[in-house]
Amino acid sequence: MRDETRARGRGGDGFRTPGGAGKGDVRLQVYVARAGVASRRASGEIIAAGRVGVNGAVVREPGSRVFPGDSVTLDGRPLRPEARRLYVALNKPPGYICSSGDPQGRPLALDLLPEAGERLYGVGRLDFMSCGIIFFTNDGEFAARLGHPGFGTEKEYIVEATGHIPDETVAAFENGITIDGESYRAKRADRIGSRCVRIVLTEGKNREIRRVFSHFRLHPLRLRRVRIGPVRLGSLAEGESRPLAADEVAALMEGKAFLPADGMREGVSRPAPRPRAAARPRKELTW
Repeated sequence: MRDETRARGRGGDGFRTPGGAGKGDVRLQVYVARAGVASRRASGEIIAAGRVGVNGAVVREPGSRVFPGDSVTLDGRPLRPEARRLYVALNKPPGYICSSGDPQGRPLALDLLPEAGERLYGVGRLDFMSCGIIFFTNDGEFAARLGHPGFGTEKEYIVEATGHIPDETVAAFENGITIDGESYRAKRADRIGSRCVRIVLTEGKNREIRRVFSHFRLHPLRLRRVRIGPVRLGSLAEGESRPLAADEVAALMEGKAFLPADGMREGVSRPAPRPRAAARPRKELTW
C-alpha cells in the first residue's frame, strides 16, 4: 500500500511531480534550500543543471517530491536539510572579514560566534574596517531575501568622519550622485553632528558609503551599522552575538521596518578576541 501511494503522481523519472503531494514529502527545490545550499530560486537552477540526485538518479525537475528516507545528493555528496534553522546577530568589530575564509589569513567574523554545529554564512556585507550588526544563518531563503536589492531591506549606518561633512555632501547622497558611471543614492541622510551623519541604504552596493565620501575627499573615521530592517544593534557589545527572536525573523521576511517592541535584545555570548590574538577553542552553542 505504501509503495502504491508513493507511486501516484510520479513522473517518468520515477519521482513525484508537482501535482500530488503526499504526507511527509516536500518539493526537491525546498529540500535543497533547507539544506542551506542556496535560496529556493537558486536551488531550482542547481537542480535544473543536473547536479542533484535522488536515490541514485539525477533529477532535473525542481518540483519533484522527496519522501522521508530518500537519499539526496549534490554533486555526488550526501545532502540533508539542516537539523535546525539558525538566525544569529553579531556586532562585528573592525578588523574582521565577513566571508567564510580569507587567503590573507585575516580574522573571520564567523569565528566570533559560539560553535553552532551547523554551517552558517553571512547575510549582507560589512567591509574589513566597518563594524556593527550583521546576520549569520543556515537558511538560504532568508539570506537571499534580505540580500536581494529589490526587497528593499533598510540598513542604517552612523558615519563619523575625520573632518567637517559639508551640507552639500549630505544632500548629494540623498538626492543621488553618479561616480565613475555608478549611481549611488541614500534613502535618507541626516546630519547628527559636524562630523557625523546617519545614512539609510536599501541597495547596499559594495563600499557605497566609502566611495561617496572619498568622492568628496572625506575619510570615514568610524562606519557602524546600527540597524537592519526592524532589528537594531542596541546594547550588543562589539564581538557579542545573540539569536534572532522568532518575531524578528518574521518581521525581516515580511519586510517590516519596526517591531511591536522595537529594539535589539541583549547579547548573550562571549566577548570577541582582538584581531590576531591566539585562537581559542570555540564553545558549543547554548542559546
